[in-house]
Amino acid sequence: MRLLFAVTLLAGGLAVAPRAVADPPVNCPPNCDRIPDAAWIAPWAMPLNARYAWPRLAGVAATASSPRFRFEELCGTPPVAQDPRSYAVAERATVINPEGQWQLQAQVVHWRGETWRGGQLAEDVFGAAVAALRSCQRTNALASPSLTTVQPDQVAAVISGPVILHQYLVANPANSTVTELALWSTAPPLTPWPLIADDTVLDALGAPLCTAYIGSCP
Repeated sequence: MRLLFAVTLLAGGLAVAPRAVADPPVNCPPNCDRIPDAAWIAPWAMPLNARYAWPRLAGVAATASSPRFRFEELCGTPPVAQDPRSYAVAERATVINPEGQWQLQAQVVHWRGETWRGGQLAEDVFGAAVAALRSCQRTNALASPSLTTVQPDQVAAVISGPVILHQYLVANPANSTVTELALWSTAPPLTPWPLIADDTVLDALGAPLCTAYIGSCP
């Protein structure tokens, strides 16, 4: 009987163990009601990290009740009627440095629910942002925008003028999310902008979304 009982326990353990191992780590919390820590771009992947030693953004992020992108403030972009961002889950991280040095803002904006709907909202917000970037000089005559990379779900731009802004945006409809990185300084900046390819920054900005929102990427 003892031998039979031991064999039964062992069999039960073998039956349970694979299920425990197979469960993936949860990065997106229940109902995705906050931005997962894993969704943020790594400090070492951001431009000028060697100069500023950027912090881990999850540690300095706070809820963004009005998640407009940084370029919209600089360009004076009018508010969007019924802006989908008003009912998204959004967090913003900022790093403020002395005048003449580079400032940083990053945001992650996520729509809960079915991805067929949230993905469309992410695409709509991204498309509106690209259009607003192109129109920047119409709303701020002192700002001169240049879109340096435009892809279906990625855009990088430089806005010149009294303030120089490097703006990066990535949309991922597969997980209903838009993520932003913006760095700016009064002109001329005391620290020169480094030679860094747009694709390097855009890929580093978008890749964490696949980790944070499990199963959303191939």
